[in-house]
Amino acid sequence: MSVLFDDLVLRARSLVRDGRRALLGITGAPGAGKTTLAERLVAALNGAGRPWAAHVPMDGFHLSDTELDRLGRRDRKGAPDTFDAAGYAALLRRLRDDTEDVVYAPGFERVLEQPIAGALPVAPAARLVVTEGNYLLLETGAWARVRPLLDEVWFCEADEESRLRGLIARHEEFGKSHEDAVAWVMRSDQRNAELVAATREHADLVVRGVVGRPGRERTAP
Repeated sequence: MSVLFDDLVLRARSLVRDGRRALLGITGAPGAGKTTLAERLVAALNGAGRPWAAHVPMDGFHLSDTELDRLGRRDRKGAPDTFDAAGYAALLRRLRDDTEDVVYAPGFERVLEQPIAGALPVAPAARLVVTEGNYLLLETGAWARVRPLLDEVWFCEADEESRLRGLIARHEEFGKSHEDAVAWVMRSDQRNAELVAATREHADLVVRGVVGRPGRERTAP
């Protein structure tokens, strides 16, 4: 059964009750379309430029390459222990408390593959924060602090062949050779994808195959 993208927008909007800020999480395997869905939701909710919704990706909490080298984890960048999970949970708490003027979140520069501090301002007018990343439903370590801070978590799924092809293309776009991109995806990304897949059953909604323009696209749950 298909569901209109507009229905997803309405569901996201309904999370905000009595004017209190709400947090929606979107999770799924690497390359499943989390960022695309989050960006389209926020664009649809903001209409003519109103900052009613904000997009805060988890990727800004990647540890820097320098720190990963120090820890000996750079060869598996993207695994759960290569992020500052406690810092991410603390940011979600600040956003949920809704007591500050502007909250600055870190971004992630794909070309450099490095986090950028203070890159994403969340204005006081933002009543819904859409955050997306691989490990929102993980129950180990500091990741376990994340789910209680989110009003809902949606699990984004994609056709496996298309997901892998898109991941390889993404790595090539940002500098890897085809051979290196395939090797990274099949070694590191796939290991992480299997870990994320095990959290699917804890999601409030499973969304598959978002395509087209906001307001006209269809998804299959």
